[in-house]
Amino acid sequence: MSELTKLTIAAARDAMRKGELTSAELTGACLKAIDGADALNTFVHKTPEIAMHQAAAADARRGADAPSLNGIPLGIKDLFCTKGVPSQAASNILEGFKPEYESTVTTQLFADGAVMLGKLNMDEFAMGSSNETSCYGDVVNPWRRGNDDTALTPGGSSGGSASAVAADLCLGATGTDTGGSIRQPAAFVGITGIKPTYGRCSRWGIVAFASSLDQAGPMTKDVRDAAIMLQAMSGHDPKDSTSADIPVPDFEAALTGDIRGKTIGIPKEYRMDGMPAEIEKLWADGTAMLKAAGAKIVDISLPHTKYALPAYYVIAPAEASSNLARYDGVRFGHRAKLSHGDGITEMYEKTRAEGFGHEVQRRVMIGTYVLSAGFYDAYYNRARRVRALIKRDFDNVFAEGVDAILTPATPSAAFGLGEMAEADPIQMYLNDVFTVTVNLAGLPGIAVPTGLDAQGLPLGLQLIGRPWEEADLLNVAYSLERAAGFVAKPTQWW
Repeated sequence: MSELTKLTIAAARDAMRKGELTSAELTGACLKAIDGADALNTFVHKTPEIAMHQAAAADARRGADAPSLNGIPLGIKDLFCTKGVPSQAASNILEGFKPEYESTVTTQLFADGAVMLGKLNMDEFAMGSSNETSCYGDVVNPWRRGNDDTALTPGGSSGGSASAVAADLCLGATGTDTGGSIRQPAAFVGITGIKPTYGRCSRWGIVAFASSLDQAGPMTKDVRDAAIMLQAMSGHDPKDSTSADIPVPDFEAALTGDIRGKTIGIPKEYRMDGMPAEIEKLWADGTAMLKAAGAKIVDISLPHTKYALPAYYVIAPAEASSNLARYDGVRFGHRAKLSHGDGITEMYEKTRAEGFGHEVQRRVMIGTYVLSAGFYDAYYNRARRVRALIKRDFDNVFAEGVDAILTPATPSAAFGLGEMAEADPIQMYLNDVFTVTVNLAGLPGIAVPTGLDAQGLPLGLQLIGRPWEEADLLNVAYSLERAAGFVAKPTQWW
């Protein structure tokens, strides 16, 4: 593999500004790496012609005053609509769909000079924690357990984004996070992933899963790159009614690494029964690193945490059942072949049965059930009240002077593909135990790789920040990253 693809966004940007590197060279190296990595199943729609055209345009505007992402090759999660390029949300029901418009986030990235290498694999409609629900097949984690050649999950739903960045196929990638779908896969592959405050990045042109929880964010090789990419992705969008009209700070400029005087909260409710000793140690080590950097460590309580998973798995499927009602075979995407005498009802039923995978069907049925007459108050309204209590827990902690909260990112290292998919789906849902509270409360959260387990697999910690204070959160993450000194990379086998 070319050394060029191992560059960070910041290093590539600086080299291009000095005239030491062209986007065409860097993009060509990434395209070559992608073509040699089909075993990972990360890129599902390759766009080399678009990439080289954008690289040429970036090279034409190159200079010291070029935008930070000018000429930087990125991968785009298949959930983002990209004009003229298949945007399927990894679902058969959107087969053949090529949007006539561009999502706001990709529009902003391209305006900043970013290069699109292609569309990345994911869980169908972003529903999954292991990237095993995709119509394109499973994504494979570039990491292996020691000398074991078992294929591991990269996490989900942004598994293609995580795997591609970790394998140095692209310099960064877009992800989306509804209950941990940026942070959990980032932790599983040893990269950085940030979910910004709800409303920081526009949702317009991103295929919806659960509209009150979905949020786009960057997945990158380190914290500095996350700051650079988040800057380009953020901003007010009048086309998204939930987009916040507040200024976007210079996230990269905030990375001083100085966290003296900051207060870091350690929530007692995140000490789960049966948590692996390695995760406990990682958390304790991370706490010690932040303390050594000058932060004040305090124990905090988030008492409604134990209700987060059940509340999430009522609210998210409820919103999904509503959002996915539009996929009916009438206007776009897949339409089932009908028998003589079939009417519109049969067309809906057959199209949706053929087009949606089992996990999506499961969640649509759960969501329809909890919204149905007689159950709406018992389930959906109760979950909404619990969500408000979870948000209040965080508000109370931040009001007491806590600047950020440190928790594990995942309850384990990456597991083998197939090891959990056939088990009770509840076991798979438990992968989101540390991440869903952040989405329910609309807060920013970041996963930072901080160590390896006994089998040589990456483990990550999560930092949760105050709303709209991603700059502060990134700086705390930068301090943790520097203290942890995580530089491990997967050994290339693909």
